[in-house]
Amino acid sequence: MAHDYGDPARGPSFEETNFRSALDGMGHDVTAFDFMERDKRDGRTRMRRDLVATAAELKPDIAFFCLFTDELDTATIAAVGREGGCPTVNWFADDHWRFENFSRHIAPAFSLAVTTDADALPKYEAAGIERVLLSQWACNRHAYTKVGNGLEHAVTFVGQPHGNRPETIDRLRSAGFEVECWGYGWPGGRLDQEGMVRVFSTSAVNLNLANSSDPPNTLRVRIGRLLGRGPSGPKPPQIKGRNFEVPGCGGFLLTERVPHLERYFEYDREIGVYDDVDELVEKVGWWLERPEERTAVAEAGYRRVLAEHTYDHRFAEIFRAAGVG
Repeated sequence: MAHDYGDPARGPSFEETNFRSALDGMGHDVTAFDFMERDKRDGRTRMRRDLVATAAELKPDIAFFCLFTDELDTATIAAVGREGGCPTVNWFADDHWRFENFSRHIAPAFSLAVTTDADALPKYEAAGIERVLLSQWACNRHAYTKVGNGLEHAVTFVGQPHGNRPETIDRLRSAGFEVECWGYGWPGGRLDQEGMVRVFSTSAVNLNLANSSDPPNTLRVRIGRLLGRGPSGPKPPQIKGRNFEVPGCGGFLLTERVPHLERYFEYDREIGVYDDVDELVEKVGWWLERPEERTAVAEAGYRRVLAEHTYDHRFAEIFRAAGVG
């Protein structure tokens, strides 16, 4: 999708800003097929037919998907691989809570399933799905970089006000910390890419509040659950792109500790972590009072991201696993 949730009013999608931009920046010849926009414009049957026709015409080296809900079916995916003569790969972003009602049904149609959930690997094996690669979110170095000289913000959060995030922010503010928030749903609205990168680079403390609580019971969320997009209860905590994007901009990250994050960063040396709201309040104060230690951690995190955690690294591994690297 070119737009966030397929809605132009919400701005560019994560996929557009990160996957598409990274592939372009790496020098690949990319043809984008916005299945959501074509579905709205032409209807689902024609959209699927046009996707297969596009693959047949281009004969690409690889067809990379990031599916949303049920816009594509297994027959269409198989036809893309067959008519395009190429491996098909899907990035499964939400196996932490969407494996049973989504991934296990659609993954067998792909040449390779890419998951960000290490705990989903035995689930794939139990389901008889063998072509699976464990990957992870990363930083798109072609869209995120160090900018600015010096600090412009104290404590910041960029992300939607899901679940108990507003209460967490209020708790920090009541403890005396000035916290600025941006994102779809906050009064400050959504930052553009340039503005977000600047915030990451120039904040003393960048917060990452894991999406471990139930999002608001909006009509969009209820529809998403009916389509298998969301669970009936709280989402489990998981690694997100923000864990890599903030350090990739040279910013200091204070993030909720989530499973397997220690595989990618060394705690208190490359990023800061907390376990609950009480500790978050404590850690914000602790890091604000120690600018030298904070700067050293931010620099170490920046070096780690550039060395190991860019989408250049991720895509190179995916292409090798798909047989095109």
